[in-house]
Amino acid sequence: MTTTVIPLGPSANPDLAPSPPRRQMVALARGAGFAVVGIGLTLGLWWLAGLWLVANPNLVAFGGFAPGPTLSALWQIAQSGWLWNAAGASLYRVGAGLGWAIAVGVPLGILIGGSRAAAAVSHLPFQFLRMISPLAWMPVAVIVFATWNGAIIFLIAAAAIWPIVFATANGLRKIDPHWFTVARNLGGRGFALLRVIVLPAIAQDLLTGIRLGLGVAWIVLVPAEFLGVTSGLGFAINDARDTLEYDRLTAIVIAIGVIGLVLDGCLLAMIRRYRWHSSD
Repeated sequence: MTTTVIPLGPSANPDLAPSPPRRQMVALARGAGFAVVGIGLTLGLWWLAGLWLVANPNLVAFGGFAPGPTLSALWQIAQSGWLWNAAGASLYRVGAGLGWAIAVGVPLGILIGGSRAAAAVSHLPFQFLRMISPLAWMPVAVIVFATWNGAIIFLIAAAAIWPIVFATANGLRKIDPHWFTVARNLGGRGFALLRVIVLPAIAQDLLTGIRLGLGVAWIVLVPAEFLGVTSGLGFAINDARDTLEYDRLTAIVIAIGVIGLVLDGCLLAMIRRYRWHSSD
């Protein structure tokens, strides 16, 4: 006697399996649900911490850290335009520093990714420099650069350059050498080879390096703006601390996180957009 086991569920009948668009909708809904739960838990813990601060006589002066005062202050500084002015100054510095990191880091990455000799010569010096905190260069930057802005942009570039260098080199090493052979046989040389073969092939690795560099730069920005500047989000945090405006201080911290999240999301979208290779 033979027993046949009939599987149950959508896989048993292809007609019952959800269609690809429906699966995407289910996945999106599930992801959104998890995000809402995560945000809710974070806000709940924040609210409980605020209640604890207010209930403690020794810490009641720090009640501005609670969600209510913080969100009220965030609305006020956003509505007045003050927040956007501070964010604009910080975004300019991050953009300039990241721009210099890309301008220097991409050619260096292509050099060490395409030449074993260059990679061997630069390995120890680059690893040594990479392990030095960018903020350790602050006294040197203040002496070398004529303006505070220049010093801050240098510190941001020093923080962002290494992910870009190593991601670019790693992307170049993954290119199939036969591509270069075919391109040269077809007459490809110099800049044309770089434009047609190298840059499209390393685009995803390069953007990933820029994304990592942006994350490091955004973290370095706040302490770097503790220097002699009178604008930017880092200066605003320092000023709120000195004036004991803890609600405004926390509001600026929230704004820094939101802006950083938006910037990271934009680069992540670009990485997905330039996913040129086959998904199989």
